Amino acid sequence: MDRSSQTTGKDEKKGLIFNIQRFSVHDGPGIRTTVFLKGCPLSCLWCANPESQLFFPNLMVREINCRGCGACLLACLAGAITLEDGKRRIDRDRCDHCLKCVDACLYQSLNACGKYVGREEVLEEVFKDSVFYKNSSGGVTVSGGEPLYQAEFTAALLAGCKKAGLHTALDTTGHAPWEAMEEVLRFTDLVLFDVKHLDPAAHRRGTGVDNRLILENLMKISGRAVLWLRVPVIPGFNDSGDLIRDIADLGKRAGAEKISLLPYHEGGRSKCDQIGKAYRLPETNPPGEDLLNRLKGIVEEAGIRAAIRS
Repeated sequence: MDRSSQTTGKDEKKGLIFNIQRFSVHDGPGIRTTVFLKGCPLSCLWCANPESQLFFPNLMVREINCRGCGACLLACLAGAITLEDGKRRIDRDRCDHCLKCVDACLYQSLNACGKYVGREEVLEEVFKDSVFYKNSSGGVTVSGGEPLYQAEFTAALLAGCKKAGLHTALDTTGHAPWEAMEEVLRFTDLVLFDVKHLDPAAHRRGTGVDNRLILENLMKISGRAVLWLRVPVIPGFNDSGDLIRDIADLGKRAGAEKISLLPYHEGGRSKCDQIGKAYRLPETNPPGEDLLNRLKGIVEEAGIRAAIRS
């Protein structure tokens, strides 16, 4: 299951992460540190972190920083980089993500997304803000990508947080074998569970996978951890009142305490440029406040606490 795990000489399992965000206030209660693990089985059209989808460290490019010095060209053994009239060009099909060009770049124009780290290294970073967790009733959230595809590392990391008395949260798509989720739930206080659509065909069109496994796992969580649902509100995809009402009813059956409506934004557009990927919702605009408030009211009418953007 741990497709992107490595071990050290001491057999310490490592996790592949792409960010640690301190002072996060949107990934659970209070002030939190969110650890983002890399690799996701979904390919959502609106993904705000498309760089998180691959299960290995990959190249991100900021052309604006390039000075045309040619150092990266000399480092690239795959022949994927050329210079034409002082302008760099990268053949993504030839790039093997060896990332030697990143080490050679002098201007932070080339960067690696993802690195393998040990649990203790992550915990050391997490513990720096323990006083803020205590004062705000916050804690640590493990997100992604999909952290359940590194279930062994995720469980070990959350176990270390629990041992230190920290509140723990898992942010998941739910698309993983139940055995992986069950292992991680042993050390999880709160599950932030994405529900993107209820129709299997629509879900596949929007995410690349159907939702059978996701909905099965959702119903199994009851009683094992506090459950909050998160619904990315994507205009033209899942922003109808009837669908949100059905999701609220599902939330009630699953025992969800809260449903958060997360409005679509274009945060993934620039990142798609950096990883050489086409942005797939170029004509979509964020939902309006009136619509969001109406959908929030529908959730509240179902008897579940609702929030926008949190």
